Amino acid sequence: MLHFLPAPLKGTLAVLLILISTLILFPFLIVFALLKLILPVIAIRKGCTVVLNTIARVWIGFNNLVMNLLHRIEWDIRGAQHLSREHWYFVTCNHQSWADIPAIQYVLNSRIPLLKFFLKKELIWVPFLGVAWWALDFPFMHRHTKEQIARNPELKGKDIAATEAACEKFRYTPVTIFNFMEGTRFTPAKHKRQNSPYTHLLKPRAGGSAFVLGAMGDMLHTMLDVTIVYPGMQQVGIWDYLCGRIKTIVIDIRTRDIPEQFLGLDYENDRATRVEFQRWVSELWAEKDALIESIRSDDRQGA
Repeated sequence: MLHFLPAPLKGTLAVLLILISTLILFPFLIVFALLKLILPVIAIRKGCTVVLNTIARVWIGFNNLVMNLLHRIEWDIRGAQHLSREHWYFVTCNHQSWADIPAIQYVLNSRIPLLKFFLKKELIWVPFLGVAWWALDFPFMHRHTKEQIARNPELKGKDIAATEAACEKFRYTPVTIFNFMEGTRFTPAKHKRQNSPYTHLLKPRAGGSAFVLGAMGDMLHTMLDVTIVYPGMQQVGIWDYLCGRIKTIVIDIRTRDIPEQFLGLDYENDRATRVEFQRWVSELWAEKDALIESIRSDDRQGA
């Protein structure tokens, strides 16, 4: 509707509107978060969780409306037809920009359970945000370094046990765990420094995903393998997304069954399964790289 406005003005309006919605909704989130914290009654906590997730979905939905109001983005969405909010998912995606997260939320919001990230346990102490993440049931990782385990062998295996206990609440409530396997955004410099075997991707870090499947493998049986491409653009930033400079976004979603041997795997101690898991991830990444090349090739031919 307002796509005719200058790009910097649209970006400024988008930031202001999102900030206003955050300021309106955040106090409600904090109130229900505190209720959930101080009233340890299971029924009340479950009710608060439903409200809190609804608040988060409303916030994302408003952000999506802002994008529709200000911009005319052509969304090419593939493979989203059979998704469900009643299912448990592990989602991974290639990572090019901070614009990836709002773009993925645009497509997946209300189609699947709210996206949640594994966070370092120290982040729970971040003012306001720590309480919000806890209230929204973002899982916190308990991980010891190899040096700490070497000094105190009794710590071995306690990371997974603690995280499994923290994730127990997801056993009866569908959840979506999101993880960027590359661990960082793609840049030509990082690609060269890694000597990556892929044309459009950095090397995947299998360990983080293995930790998630080790802690939640008996709940997460389905992977959504998401590939995001911004045709015609090599470098994309969040400001480009907010300003509407991105004209087309391709999001390809492949629903995959996670091989049974990787569910609940002991990545650190089971060398054979670790090697097999790394091979599986490498094959997924090779397929994703070929898909990105195909999408970009089609775009070049159509230009």
